[in-house]
Amino acid sequence: MDSINVASLVNLLGFTVGVALYALLLAMVVRHRKTKKRFSFDLLLLTTAVLGLLWNVGELSVFIWKDFGAARVSPVLLAISYSALGFLPSVVVHSAWKNSENEDTSVRWLTFSAYALSIFASLLHFQSAIFSNAAPSALALQILTFGALALLVGLLIFAFRQTLNKKAIWITALLVFAVSALHLSSQAEETSWFVELVAHQSSLPLALAILLQDYRFAFADLFLKRALSLLLLASLAFGLYVYVAVPLLAWHESHDRNDVAAAVLVLSLWMTTALIYPQLHKFAVWLVDKIILRRANYEELEREIARAIEKQNDAKAVLDEVCGKLATSLTAAEAKWNELGQNETKTNLPAVNFTTRNAEIFVPTTEKPFYEICLNNFTGGRNLLSDEIRMLEAVGLLAARRIDNLRAAHERYNQEIQAREFSKLATEAQLRALRAQINPHFLFNALTTIGFLINAAPEKAFATLMKLTQLLRGILRASGEFSTLGEELELIESYLEIERARFEERLTVEIDVPPELYRLKIPSLILQPLVENAVKHGISNSKRGGEVRISARIDREYNLILEVADTGAGFNEANLIRGIGLSNVESRLQSYFGASARLSLIKQPAGGAIARIIFPVEEKISVSAGKNL
Repeated sequence: MDSINVASLVNLLGFTVGVALYALLLAMVVRHRKTKKRFSFDLLLLTTAVLGLLWNVGELSVFIWKDFGAARVSPVLLAISYSALGFLPSVVVHSAWKNSENEDTSVRWLTFSAYALSIFASLLHFQSAIFSNAAPSALALQILTFGALALLVGLLIFAFRQTLNKKAIWITALLVFAVSALHLSSQAEETSWFVELVAHQSSLPLALAILLQDYRFAFADLFLKRALSLLLLASLAFGLYVYVAVPLLAWHESHDRNDVAAAVLVLSLWMTTALIYPQLHKFAVWLVDKIILRRANYEELEREIARAIEKQNDAKAVLDEVCGKLATSLTAAEAKWNELGQNETKTNLPAVNFTTRNAEIFVPTTEKPFYEICLNNFTGGRNLLSDEIRMLEAVGLLAARRIDNLRAAHERYNQEIQAREFSKLATEAQLRALRAQINPHFLFNALTTIGFLINAAPEKAFATLMKLTQLLRGILRASGEFSTLGEELELIESYLEIERARFEERLTVEIDVPPELYRLKIPSLILQPLVENAVKHGISNSKRGGEVRISARIDREYNLILEVADTGAGFNEANLIRGIGLSNVESRLQSYFGASARLSLIKQPAGGAIARIIFPVEEKISVSAGKNL
């Protein structure tokens, strides 16, 4: 196969693909119009589709006519075909005008000039067809060539505010058209497949320039992916035919003609294209998403949003984070969220409600208040497609689940706070009850002592009553739950003075507490029941009396160890029953310190007992040697 035949094959394949692509574009324009009204089409895209169809159908008809028609090609058909091609640059300039900032007046007049130039060239084509019975008009094609170059310069001058990407698109399209028109005006024979590809297929880059400028998202999935898939398939079929089928058939015919083998070869190539097409389509999808549209990976976007909202601690922060991520990924000029009214329930709202430029994503939380995320003013003519809608639904669910988790966590936290408050109140009430239990118990024992003294020694009874009055004033002043160890020792000394009036020389007292420990906070009246218990059960039961020793120290774990020891009669471990005082002390220690505190009773070998209290202290004190009082 020589170069002329390859050029013819390129033209035949190019016009066929052009008819398919522009027919697909026309179908998309009609099917996906802005509203359901009958005449709500996008006129710019509709014009592009119709002009492209007229050019490619006309040229394909002429190409077939030359091989099979007996008569000469109708010049009117050629005039229509070339006129359609001449209007495509005007549509490109019109698209650039629509995309210019603030609808620049200079670009608007440039658009009018482009349409005037196309109309003038069309009139020249029809004049040549009607009066000279020949078409196309070489003069019209030359005018279009220089006109396209002039339009290109005009756009560079007047549309300087547009981005470099947009300029590159229509500059390339107009240059391709200028080269095409120059070649067509020369009416040269088909000599090179590359020249024929550029000259006769210039309508394809013009259409793509319009789509990429004004409808990057609206027709990306609907048109560009299918168009690129078709172009890749056509290129593959062309390559297999030219570089595989033709050489093999030529070699086969040189030594043995076998139609069956030729048919098998052609069928094998058809099957090859069918098997490779899915990969070609995947490549086209990747090219549109990653290169042309630069679309985000929606699965990765979902994971990124999930990670981002997991760091937020309230519903407002979660919704703000989602709005920011979606606005960037979907090129929305505005993203905000609203709290829905109390009458709006999750049963009457769609997951994603969208129009051509806006979208509302419902956040389906389990309880009110409900929220919706609003994305407004998509750029580039974006329409939400199926994968984007699915992604938005998934993001809405992610936000809802995070908000539900935060609400549940806050509710649990509030419940824990309330439970702690209730527990604190209950503990305080219990402690007040326990402390109220101590005062009458101690008072009863003190009055019993005074009653004994009234009969035995009335003078001592009066002095003891004064001591009791002083002691009761101290107890009543110590209304807090805690007091210092020094204050507790003062109360105990007052109590022991009362008891000395009763036991006289039978009771001796020793206090061994380092001065550094006097300022430590301890539960109020925690030692007095132990001292009272030592006097009542230890000293009073011994005919000889005995000694009560009170000591305090800090161990290595910074626990305070308080001991009340007596040298009295001791106790029988088998018959040991803890009375009101010891039970009270133990209950209060558990309420204040839990398992960190304990009360133990130890029987001394030589007689007597030790009551020991251990509980932690917050202040770390270096204790020196204690002193005896």
